[in-house]
Amino acid sequence: MSIAAVLDGMSRADAARIGGMDRQTLRDWVHRFNTAGPDGLLDQWSPGPPSRLSPVQQAELAVIVETGPDRAADGVVRWRRIDLKRVIRERFGGLRRALCRETAAQARLLAYQRPPAASGAGRPYCRGVQKNWPRTLKAHLCDLPPRTKVELWFQDEARIGQKNGTVRQWARRGTRPRQPADQRYKSAYLFGAICPARGAGAALALPFADTEAMQLHIDEISRHVEKGAHAVLIMDRAGWHTTANLRMPENITPIFLPSRAPGLNPVENVWQYLRQNWISNRVFDDYEAIIDAASEAWQKLIAAPETITSIGTREWAHVGQTL
Repeated sequence: MSIAAVLDGMSRADAARIGGMDRQTLRDWVHRFNTAGPDGLLDQWSPGPPSRLSPVQQAELAVIVETGPDRAADGVVRWRRIDLKRVIRERFGGLRRALCRETAAQARLLAYQRPPAASGAGRPYCRGVQKNWPRTLKAHLCDLPPRTKVELWFQDEARIGQKNGTVRQWARRGTRPRQPADQRYKSAYLFGAICPARGAGAALALPFADTEAMQLHIDEISRHVEKGAHAVLIMDRAGWHTTANLRMPENITPIFLPSRAPGLNPVENVWQYLRQNWISNRVFDDYEAIIDAASEAWQKLIAAPETITSIGTREWAHVGQTL
């Protein structure tokens, strides 16, 4: 309407007011219209710098992405950006500066799912926990000797089994990639705890989630606490966490999170990371295969302490840890 008004002889200011824009924007539109007609008004995206890969190499990379990773050779159940960068470096050596450019080009062609936001993170009682955390920590540790080193450990458990989930993977637009689905019901529980400050963790793969299993895990965490330090074990209010039948080691003090607040526990994000990279999109033959997969995934996580720190660090919790 604004361009039509300009063509009819209306002033630029009045025509811009009709379209709800400033005069400069209308001026740019008029120049594009005069140059290319109505097609000149279409969005014009920059193609970016030219690809550093040859057409043959680009076709080979597309096949690699669409075929997916070999779990035995590549160690993951789906491609990540960092994996594709490694493949490009190894397959087409000498193109280090091209890595981000090429993976970005694939990202425009292939779709992936953005992980959902953790539920409960914005609830008022969650904000209360974060705001009052220094006071809560001091109240629970008031009996410790001065200058005691305090480690923050987060604990949770995840069910892993034959009713396994699927995660989105890279695929060409318009296609529907397939993954196997199992109708059997065998499962196990992975009890896991992380200390983000140290990049450390302790886990057990167990057949049940109950008080006995929780006791085994607490004892395992106690063995991983640094000598001379005291651990604060932060966990939710599951029945096997809060029962009076648990025997807490001398070097552990439990602190329980509010109900319905999984967003406060970074181990929830650890489970998401393990499933997306090593557990999902798979079929497990039996219980032993489930235990092996859970153990292998956790060992890979422990081998990357910087990943534990990145996933688990919470600014509200990691305040002064020495009393």
